[in-house]
Amino acid sequence: MSTVVYTDGACAGNPGRGGWAWAVEPEGEPFGSGGAPQTTNQRMELQAVLEALRSLPGDLTIVSDSTYVVHCFRDKWWVKWKANGWRNSKKEPVANTDIWMPLVELVQQRRPTFRWVKGHSGDRMNDLVDRLAVAASAGPFTQPAIDPVAGDPDASQGSLF
Repeated sequence: MSTVVYTDGACAGNPGRGGWAWAVEPEGEPFGSGGAPQTTNQRMELQAVLEALRSLPGDLTIVSDSTYVVHCFRDKWWVKWKANGWRNSKKEPVANTDIWMPLVELVQQRRPTFRWVKGHSGDRMNDLVDRLAVAASAGPFTQPAIDPVAGDPDASQGSLF
């Protein structure tokens, strides 16, 4: 049986202070969260999935309100990115490769299932991870601010509690 984990990212400004979170259905335990002082929403969405995969054993179903995340794996965007040296269809560098690369590696190893959920639609677990990610975006942060456009790693592994 697969563990169902919800993930979310949040950003106050884009770029700005950001937070990520994951929580296991049905009660939201266990969970993880953290953030960065200068990041983007997409980076936090990715970081949430990466941290869930790093933290939780066994078969996973990852539920996200990010089409960026879900479509990448559903439509296998990463296969072409990887084959093209992490360049997109416009021959430009793929954004956030510092997170995508380890995430893709874990997805290849673990083979989780991805499912999309509409954000802010009253889904109890999606609302929970949204609240956790927003709270994490307030800090404190364990890493200094960096430039998310440069593609540097920026997500901490701190906890809310």
